[in-house]
Amino acid sequence: MDPVSVPAKLEWRDDVLPGYEHAPVSGATLVRRRDNPSTPRAIALHVHGYNDHFFQTHLADAFAAAGCAFYAVDMRRAGRSLRPGERAHHIADIAELGADITAAAAAATADAGDLPLVVHAHSTGGLAAAVWADRTPSPNLAGLILNSPLFGLRLPRWKQMAIYGMPTVSRFRAEQVVVPAPSHYTQSLVSAGRWPFDVAWKKPEGQPATAGWLGATLRARQAVARGLDIEVPVLVARSDSCGPDRPDNPRRDSQDVVVDTDKIAAYAKGLGSDVEELVVEGGIHDLSLSADGPREVYLDAVAAFVDRVLR
Repeated sequence: MDPVSVPAKLEWRDDVLPGYEHAPVSGATLVRRRDNPSTPRAIALHVHGYNDHFFQTHLADAFAAAGCAFYAVDMRRAGRSLRPGERAHHIADIAELGADITAAAAAATADAGDLPLVVHAHSTGGLAAAVWADRTPSPNLAGLILNSPLFGLRLPRWKQMAIYGMPTVSRFRAEQVVVPAPSHYTQSLVSAGRWPFDVAWKKPEGQPATAGWLGATLRARQAVARGLDIEVPVLVARSDSCGPDRPDNPRRDSQDVVVDTDKIAAYAKGLGSDVEELVVEGGIHDLSLSADGPREVYLDAVAAFVDRVLR
């Protein structure tokens, strides 16, 4: 694993998103909102999921309205950090993503000042952030928000069983593609047209998973199932239901079609001693991209949680 290193001076460049800029940080990319509060009370760091990158500017606006200097990290081999010849999103251990969170948090703190840190993490990023917060959290971490964390996959039983062989396969053929499934979820986001994103970084046709990624996330999910000991308050948010990721699912725009929400419910209380659960009726996988009503419920709860941990 590459060592975590933070440049003495961040080299900010104009970002693809108007009003944002980005800088390389230890193999990852840190993105910041230019119009951050002049006297922020905290730092908010967004961590994306699989087949994903940062584009949710309305989420950044919500954190800024809550008094936070907003940053996001595009992790190694993803989005702004993907380099030619790399296998997108491939990892061999969840700690690789934890190292990117550490580097991004340190760089954001150096840039904004020694402030409390709130990490907002989605899906695979939520899984990685939970393990990171248990094992190697940043010293200024004040709260953790998990947006539909990947604690379980919605797959047929035979595929679930096949995944248990991935740690062995990954030792010999880590970059072997084993799940080339399409993403009807991402296609529906494109069709809705509400959230413009780069389709080279968040592919509507889906991003094939490697044996390494499957093995790494399986081991991390098993660690979550055994229980963690996160010492800061945690908000665990999920949709009120999950269903199949198929075009003929009539509720694909009002439920989670990616992760198993029952697993989130089962494992949430085992994350630490201060866990708040949020169930969003009609929410989709990325709760911040839900329809107006569920999205407002989610963002209001996020703001309330930030107020609570910063009191």
